[in-house]
Amino acid sequence: MNISLGSVSIPIQDIFHSILGTSEHESWQYIIQNYRLPKAFTAILVGSGLGVSGLLMQTLFRNPLAGPFVLGISSGASLGVALVILGAGLFGGAFSVILMSKWSIVIAASLGSFLVLLAVLLVASKVRDTMAILIIGLMFGSITAAVVSVLSYFSSAEQLQQYIFWGFGSLGNLSWNELLILFCIYTIGLLLTVASIKALNTLLLGENYAKSLGLNLKQSRYIIILATSLLAGTITAFAGPIAFIGLAIPHITRQMFNTSNHKILVPAVFIIGAIVMLICDSIAQLPTSDYTLPINAITSLIGAPIVVWLLVRQRKMVF
Repeated sequence: MNISLGSVSIPIQDIFHSILGTSEHESWQYIIQNYRLPKAFTAILVGSGLGVSGLLMQTLFRNPLAGPFVLGISSGASLGVALVILGAGLFGGAFSVILMSKWSIVIAASLGSFLVLLAVLLVASKVRDTMAILIIGLMFGSITAAVVSVLSYFSSAEQLQQYIFWGFGSLGNLSWNELLILFCIYTIGLLLTVASIKALNTLLLGENYAKSLGLNLKQSRYIIILATSLLAGTITAFAGPIAFIGLAIPHITRQMFNTSNHKILVPAVFIIGAIVMLICDSIAQLPTSDYTLPINAITSLIGAPIVVWLLVRQRKMVF
């Protein structure tokens, strides 16, 4: 369904021919293979990756409001992009053009996320309390937001508009080569998540009880933070900051499956996150229209009421 929607109407039968490379319409085949398929795969990676990283953070901090960007990873990426886009006006000529290239934005976002990750890991090695890491992550986010505000104040309207457009998030800007890089880093984060399932289930009982069961709390914390950073940081670098998915998908999954077992939750969040992201992308792509709505707006408008309804429904069932 997601692949069939777009500014050009393509019959379902021709979509399968285009995927197999046997379509009689070369233009349709080009659109499917170079635009719609990469966008659909990007939606799957973004939805599942943010959903899983949100689940990791909510379990680690035992906080239902924790999301994948609570450690300041998204803020670090935003600062890197702001330095490139809003700081490009400080440089002239060809250097400014180099700064504004697509790869420079991806690299800047990745470096920003990585530097914040290093700072968080350094703090995690010094602090024993997990909640202190959460607060420090939020403080990192405030610092980077302040720097972005200063850069915005001295920037032109055109630069501000470009930075705001990046903040809307986008799924349709990746080529197959870029998607391959995203997939490789995403896979590493997912493997670290699978390796942490036993530790996540143990953390549900509390840190003190987890220690008594023999869990290496410091090592497990490092692995969970690293997995979240790889997933959320890389997705933000390539697709921009996508709101709501990481916060809400774990809640929706828990309501649907009525379990806290991460052996069930991790694959379920993976699948539901991918499905919800594909649905949101399908809604964002107005049928037979050249316009695509901001994916951030769609994820929040569609998802937030669903979470509210599920929570109210659960409350009614309890009472």
